[in-house]
Amino acid sequence: MTVAVIVKMEPDDQLLVEMAQRNWIILVVLVLISLLWQSLSITMGVLAGGVLVIINYRWLGRSLLKVLGNPVPGAEKGFKRNYLFRLAFIASSIYLLLVRGGVHPLALAVGLSVIVINLLVTTAKRLY
Repeated sequence: MTVAVIVKMEPDDQLLVEMAQRNWIILVVLVLISLLWQSLSITMGVLAGGVLVIINYRWLGRSLLKVLGNPVPGAEKGFKRNYLFRLAFIASSIYLLLVRGGVHPLALAVGLSVIVINLLVTTAKRLY
């Protein structure tokens, strides 16, 4: 016998789920547009930048949930340490992609803008 559990999500929780899904949709659209240039370095730059920024966004979200969900003394130090580690990871990843990966810098910037585009779309949807 199976039991179905219905979980009612708050509107803001549903917004975060929608935004997480929309990040991937925006990335796929940008990668498909980058295929028009018929350049592997451009397509790989968009893809790498998008995946990198989505990983960073999810990592930040988990860190915030962890520190806000368990407000113990010293939790903010762990958050700050995690923030610096995440920043070093992103910076070194971007460096390696540009220097060793052979991706196009502007394409990487376009890929890194996935979250910004998503925030603009979400804001426009909520305003109108």
